[in-house]
Amino acid sequence: MPPTLASLVQHSALRLTVRAGADRLDQPVRWAHASELADPVPYMEGGELLLVTATNLDAENPEAMRRYVRRLAGAGVVGLGFAVGVNYDDVPQPLIDAGEEAGLPILEVPRRTPFLAIAKAVSSEIAADQYRAVTAGFEAQRDLTRAALAGDGPAELLTRLAAQVDGWAALYDASGAVVAAAPDWAARRAARLTPDVERLRERPAPASVVVGDTDDRVELQTLGTGRRARGALAVGTGSALGTAERYAVHSAVALLTLTTARSRSLQGAEQRLGAAVLRMLLAGQPDHARAVAGDLYGGLLDAPFRLLIAEATEPSTPALLGEAMEAAAFRAGEALLTVPEGERLVVLAADGGAAVAACTAYAEAQDERAPRDQKTPEEGGVVVGLSAPAGPIAVSAAYKQAEQALSVARRRGRALVEHEELAAGSVLPLLADDAVRAFADGMLRALYEHDAKGRGDLVASLRAWLSHHGQWDAAAADLGVHRHTLRYRMRRVEEILGRSLDDPDVRMELWLALKATSSPSMP
Repeated sequence: MPPTLASLVQHSALRLTVRAGADRLDQPVRWAHASELADPVPYMEGGELLLVTATNLDAENPEAMRRYVRRLAGAGVVGLGFAVGVNYDDVPQPLIDAGEEAGLPILEVPRRTPFLAIAKAVSSEIAADQYRAVTAGFEAQRDLTRAALAGDGPAELLTRLAAQVDGWAALYDASGAVVAAAPDWAARRAARLTPDVERLRERPAPASVVVGDTDDRVELQTLGTGRRARGALAVGTGSALGTAERYAVHSAVALLTLTTARSRSLQGAEQRLGAAVLRMLLAGQPDHARAVAGDLYGGLLDAPFRLLIAEATEPSTPALLGEAMEAAAFRAGEALLTVPEGERLVVLAADGGAAVAACTAYAEAQDERAPRDQKTPEEGGVVVGLSAPAGPIAVSAAYKQAEQALSVARRRGRALVEHEELAAGSVLPLLADDAVRAFADGMLRALYEHDAKGRGDLVASLRAWLSHHGQWDAAAADLGVHRHTLRYRMRRVEEILGRSLDDPDVRMELWLALKATSSPSMP
């Protein structure tokens, strides 16, 4: 801590005696300054211990001393050191009385104690305090760096930062959502500051702001080196940050910014991989896509997913939607494939997952802000087309569905349209048409004849495989056979029909044929 009047009085070499204001010796001393001016206030900054010999003071005049001491106290002077044995043998009583009245400590300085010794003592204690603060700050930097390098995410770094500042800390993602907080109870407090974080993100980075009061002071700082913030850090304390605490906060900001930048680089690599996976899926190569996806996107391809296409009048808006979906997927532990396409964003997200829910909420919030009679997307708004649930073999069809839904959303002035809305009217009644039944009978006849000879249940296997969007494990489980058996049956279907099941048009025709042959109106 910085020097105080009490620490100077306790300094045995100075031999200072308290003559007034003994209850206010805990005041920190910023500097010790000697001045014989009758009015030194214009040259004071506050926090000084003023040293005088009273050469130009009428120290025996009570009224003059009241005015003099009041001005010193009003200027923020924390104490008056009066040298005895120079112009006065003792500290004049009027000066002591004025000090008691104004609450300004008066210290008697013996003749053998030079003012320079007092100034050196103050300077030494200030330097020692600064050294302690810098040392503590460096130790905080090392501690936080070790936490960042541990690879356990931001939680441990925030825990150590909260301990360093004797308060709490929270990390926000680019959408303003709380990613992590320490201690755990701080997450609720941090969530209430989301509007402040959103306003801070609108300012050029780096930016900071202090909110709250002295009992709950919160400092918000943006993260990232680009024009737009990639996140924010909140630090809550009961008072203003000291030097050591400031070092710790600056270190945390730097480390989290580096982590964010590293995450952005990693995200860029993931997007390039995702783009390759998407191209293979669109080309009807699900097996190749699955091999390239590996552990990163493999889980996403093992269950039904949605494909969405987002575009907007401002290029940055789809990116904001993508960030909101990424944050939701991260919190839920979901895989998410995002591919920027110019001013568009193409996303594969788990059907019924948190990312799709975040997209829907984002769009609903935009629709609520838009005027009811608005027929075009709001300025800076996003327009999204969402496909029906699909699997790896049907991505091309899902892409077309999303584009159709996107076109409808654009025409209707809606932020989001799902393909199911366009397909609300079923085509199944149309399958009873004689021409359709003839087509179905011709397409599936060879498979029915094969099954009639007892060579395997190809029709049922095909129906299960298509109904599960080409998911081998799910379809095999439905049939009660091993997936290798199902793969063999699908190869036999291709051999018998002379057509590839990788072709989405073939899959569509086969599905319609199966629906037509199972229609209740069929004889």
